[in-house]
This record gives sequence, structure tokens and C-alpha cells, in this order.
Amino acid sequence: MSEVKKILVVRNDKIGDFVLALPAIRAIKLAFPDATLTALVPNYTKEIAQSFAWIDDVIIDSKDPDNKKALIAELKSRSFDAAICLFSDTYNATVVRQAKIPVRVAPATKWVQFLYTHTLRQRRSKSLKPEFEYNLDLAHYFIKVLGGTVQKTTAPMFAYTPDNLTKQLSKLENIGVAVDRKLCFVHPVTGGSSNTLTQEQWVKLICFLDSIDCFHFVITAGPGEAPVSQSLVDALQGLVSYVSLYDKNDGIADFMCSIATADLFVAGSTGPLHIAGAMDVPTIGFYPNKRSAKPLRWKTLNTEGRWLPFTTSGPEASLADLDVTSLFEEIETWYTNL
Repeated sequence: MSEVKKILVVRNDKIGDFVLALPAIRAIKLAFPDATLTALVPNYTKEIAQSFAWIDDVIIDSKDPDNKKALIAELKSRSFDAAICLFSDTYNATVVRQAKIPVRVAPATKWVQFLYTHTLRQRRSKSLKPEFEYNLDLAHYFIKVLGGTVQKTTAPMFAYTPDNLTKQLSKLENIGVAVDRKLCFVHPVTGGSSNTLTQEQWVKLICFLDSIDCFHFVITAGPGEAPVSQSLVDALQGLVSYVSLYDKNDGIADFMCSIATADLFVAGSTGPLHIAGAMDVPTIGFYPNKRSAKPLRWKTLNTEGRWLPFTTSGPEASLADLDVTSLFEEIETWYTNL
């Protein structure tokens, strides 16, 4: 097609899903560096999008049916040349079609695929490879449709200057974190369809980690999660010497900068785990054993060897059935070789 000037990327679902779309978004921007790339996102991923160097502009989507007409009108007024829906449902398909965006690309998903101009069959439900690779495949198809060329890069998704990190460490020190020690962030709560470890399992795991390095454990919490995280902090009293609750920050961008100071990040399959992976902070992740949520599908963006996943052995078993003590030798070997 003629010169591409305005591109809309739609990924208006969960935090982890959006983070795993970042390599695809970067690939599109690198293929069309002179185009304005706008991301359509929910309010809770807005700051992540604004922090990402390859996104030029952000439009907030509340996914409220009452606001749908206004959103379509805004998209129409911006005269986008092309849109890619990295996540496709009836809502997204009708929004980009009614906005009269001439090129509309998405995965081939049920009947809504007929509302797009181009679709790619992916069969993501089989979970045969990581989500970010499915997103990249779709992005490469999109680039091909638009007549662009895929460019390769090994640059990290996010990078912070030493001065930024020093200032962030000072903020953590103000809440009692011993920043002269290594920092192990633990996010014990998992939203969405995934489950996570029990408090007893977290205590055993953290006590083990305390034995293999000089950590200060930073127990994190998102909105509404503080009681669970505080309970874990209380349970660790007298068992580890350095532990703090970190449940207040100045927004997601601030939280992201704190994660960048970590030496290790441990969590279930959740948004903060994927944020840590996007910064290449070493991550240990716990995944439920079901096809839609297995480690392969939801692999983090870490470079090779800096992601250690665990799941249960039985197809019906929840993470509460996992014997965390059986993992200690593997964890120590992995951590020692980082």
C-alpha cells in the first residue's frame, strides 16, 4: 500500500497480555519508524504503554458499551491507515470496522474474523509456543500486508539509567528496605484464571531463598491485595531478618522502576512477573497445570536462562498441591549459575 502514516495497535485486556505484546509492537514500529503508532489500551496498562519507547500515543478504552460510539468516533477522526488487533473479540472487531480503518488485521477467530480485511490462522488455544511469539507472528504478517520489512533488534523492552535506579532505591529505603542487600521481590497474589502458592508454601520458599543469598524480601501488593501480602509479611517475622511490605507506589510506572532494582522476582503467572521479565530481572514463576496457562504459553520475556518456571505434575492438580521443598535444589543450581 501507499506510505503508512498512522497505525493503531489494539491490546485492551490484562497487564500480562499487554506486556507480552510489546515485542510485536516494537517490531511494527521498527518496520515503520516514520509512522505514528498509537496503542488502544485500558486505563490500567496506560502507564506501561506510555513508558514504552516504541509507542507514540495512547488511547484509553474503558470497554464500556456506553462509551463505544464515542471511541469509534475518535478512532475515525484520527484517520488510521491500518489497525492490528493482537487480541480479537466481537467488541474489538466491530470497533475497528465501524471506525472504517481500511486495513484491519487480527487472528482468525470464529465468525468475527470476517470483520477484518486480513486474518492469520494461529490456533493459540493449543498453546504450542509462547504468547509473545504468537503476537510476533501476527505482527510480521501485518508488516507484510503493509509492504514493510521486518527489522531485528536485541534491545531490552525497558531500560533505566543508573540515576533513575539510584533515586528509586532511595524511595525503597524510605519504606525500610535495606538496599545494601540483594532485593528479592515476591508477589504472592495472582489475579485472573491462574492460582498461586499458599501462604505456607511461600513461607517455605522464602526461608529457603534466605539461605542461599543475602536478600531483603520485598513483598508486593496491587490494589486490594495488601491484606494477603501483609499476612505473608507477618508470617515471616522471626523466620527471615529482612522483609518489607511494598503496597504503595506512585502508579504503575513507579512500580516498574522499583521492579527494575530487583535481583530476583518470584510470583505466580501474573502481570508483575511479566513486567520483571520485560526488564530481564531473573524470574521464578509458578503456573497452574492447564493447557491455557502452562509455562510454555506464558513464558516471560527474559533472555535465555533467566526464567525458571514450575508447575504441578497432575493435570487436575492446583499449585496448592506442589511440594515446594522438592524444587529447592533446582532453584539453587539455577540461581548460582545466573
